[in-house]
Amino acid sequence: MPKLDSIKVSLNIPLIGNVSGIWKPNDAEKKAAWELYVELVTRISVAELKKDEGILWEALTSLYSIFQTTREILRQHGAEVAVPRKKGEISFGKLAIIILNYQLRPVLSKWHPLLSDYEEQRKSGESIKSHEEKWEHNKELRDDLNKTRKVLMQYSVYLAEVANVEQSMNGE
Repeated sequence: MPKLDSIKVSLNIPLIGNVSGIWKPNDAEKKAAWELYVELVTRISVAELKKDEGILWEALTSLYSIFQTTREILRQHGAEVAVPRKKGEISFGKLAIIILNYQLRPVLSKWHPLLSDYEEQRKSGESIKSHEEKWEHNKELRDDLNKTRKVLMQYSVYLAEVANVEQSMNGE
């Protein structure tokens, strides 16, 4: 693959709208992009959670773990991945923080407490999956997870491009 100088980034984040700019990654950002790319594409975060598949609690937990992983990557690579840019440019650090605070945090802060309250009502001996399927908000949460998945998929495409690797996504 040819050496990458820059890519155009455009992500539609529900709470803030379109985040776009030119990303001219330095070596630290390329390494950080690879590390976060691996995390994203090996989790439920970019795999569609179909109607009768998976457990909602595990999907939310997987999304939550992206916070810890992203923070760790940001700390490990330091300020070099978040150096302020010229107007119209964007950095790994800025993108990572936008994804955490404006894409993942709203979904998790809404759904974790609601699902937790519902999970506490599960009867002894009833499977988690069976219990979740009865939940009145099951479809709404799955819809929100799939909207989030689409944003994370696009984000992972940019990360793959910056890391100079072939993207590998499930079905898309």
